[in-house]
Amino acid sequence: MQRRESAPKILILATEDCAYPGANSVGQAHLSYGENTYILRTREPAMFPERFYLDCFDKGIAGIIIMSCGVECPYEGAYDALAKRVDGVYRQMKERGLDIRRLRLTAICTVCNRAFLNEVKNMNQVVTELGLPGEEIREAVIA
Repeated sequence: MQRRESAPKILILATEDCAYPGANSVGQAHLSYGENTYILRTREPAMFPERFYLDCFDKGIAGIIIMSCGVECPYEGAYDALAKRVDGVYRQMKERGLDIRRLRLTAICTVCNRAFLNEVKNMNQVVTELGLPGEEIREAVIA
């Protein structure tokens, strides 16, 4: 039996107030996205420390999309805190030789199924181009 090459894994952190219902609307519309996409429903992505994202890349996650409510977040100051945290992760990613396109912060509303699908499609293109995070770092060291 020939083993099928699996696509690089994409993790989506989806806020339960906005992005997760948006993801649900994709299913309700009978639309689909890659099997390599995993959705983690969360109250607020600002609660994840910078280390969380780096650990995900270390464990083989090729791309992360943080789908939040954006500036319409019901938790005061949470989106600003999240944006600052993502900036910190970007700095650490650069230091480690990881392409920052692997991490994306975006706002998705409760009925934004097309925007949801577009974000997943774009991240799939990025991770297909870059490969797994470990491969990217090895190539940077060899070059």
